[in-house]
Amino acid sequence: MEPAWFLLEKALSHVFTTVAFWVEHRTVEELVFQTDSNCKALECKNQNTKSESRGRGGSKEKTLECGKIVWGLAFSNLLPTHSKKHILWGPSTTCLVLATGLNDGQIKIWEVQTGCLLFSLSGHQDVVRDLSFVPGESGSILVSASRDKTLRIWDLSQNGKQLKVLCGHVQWVYCCRISPDGQMLCSAAGEKSALLWSMHSYSLLRRLEGHQGCVVSCDFSPDSALLATASYDTFVILWDPCTGEQLRSLCHIPLQTTLDHNSDFHASSLRSVCFSPEGLYLATVADDRLLRIWALELGSPVAFAPVKNGLCCTYYPHGGIIATGTRDGHIQFWTAPQVLSSLKHLCRKVLRGCYTTYQVLALPIPKKMKEFLTYRTL
Repeated sequence: MEPAWFLLEKALSHVFTTVAFWVEHRTVEELVFQTDSNCKALECKNQNTKSESRGRGGSKEKTLECGKIVWGLAFSNLLPTHSKKHILWGPSTTCLVLATGLNDGQIKIWEVQTGCLLFSLSGHQDVVRDLSFVPGESGSILVSASRDKTLRIWDLSQNGKQLKVLCGHVQWVYCCRISPDGQMLCSAAGEKSALLWSMHSYSLLRRLEGHQGCVVSCDFSPDSALLATASYDTFVILWDPCTGEQLRSLCHIPLQTTLDHNSDFHASSLRSVCFSPEGLYLATVADDRLLRIWALELGSPVAFAPVKNGLCCTYYPHGGIIATGTRDGHIQFWTAPQVLSSLKHLCRKVLRGCYTTYQVLALPIPKKMKEFLTYRTL
């Protein structure tokens, strides 16, 4: 099995000027359980020094000196170009690169294997808050979101050329996510709506309105057929990004028995949302100090875990583990519910990766099947 790169600064990158990551050979089973609950915390050993990290399970630490506070991070596999001959290409003819969004508006692109700085992209006038690569073979198109209220499109295959500046937000842009099929981009700012953009024309497709508070996080389902947006209004809304239709709302109700009443508590304002790799679950982090795992078919949480001062969450790409990051500088790993996907869901996932909602509705199939394939049964 190929070693996996662990990058833990995503949750806490705004307090560091260096980025540390590890090439990890251990299996999940070698991590130690700390708690017994529906979501179980996995022990994350403190790796303050390179010598310690190298001695544990054969992992090797790498550190990049960015020079400025790092706010956003994104990995991609980049195909070779004639303009960058010094890149160390592996047997797969691709090179793993890491994009870092900095406090001064700069974006630095690094080759992970050697630590070489490949590009320094200039254009943003304020903090680069989030980064996202377009999925695909080339891995060269990068989207950046900034506090200067813009998103910018960059092409690394053209020496980091800026292709487009997307304007439309009136507040800081917190989050940008590209659909797995590479067709759409969703951006969330300090506004009550999220914006959907075409990744072909780089133009605004629609404004998703429905939240009563600032939208701070968004994520697409693995088949690109669903979009989740999370807001300070305590709701997650599931959308059909193709039509702009709201399919379901998930309300975060505080569980009073799980809270520490001796310290500050505000409301269930949401901070982060993400889909599980198989597309059957959602994970959310809220200000009521809880990580929730939602089953889409049930529309309700199936697991909880205590996360104090949580800011973000993300699933391990192969499922089964969720990482959460906090304002306190901590990262926790949690075991997440896993089920074997039904044949129906697998068929839907494959089909929706190729067909839009409009194309599904035009198929000569029964109405109930169309409703299932377009997630109208949620």
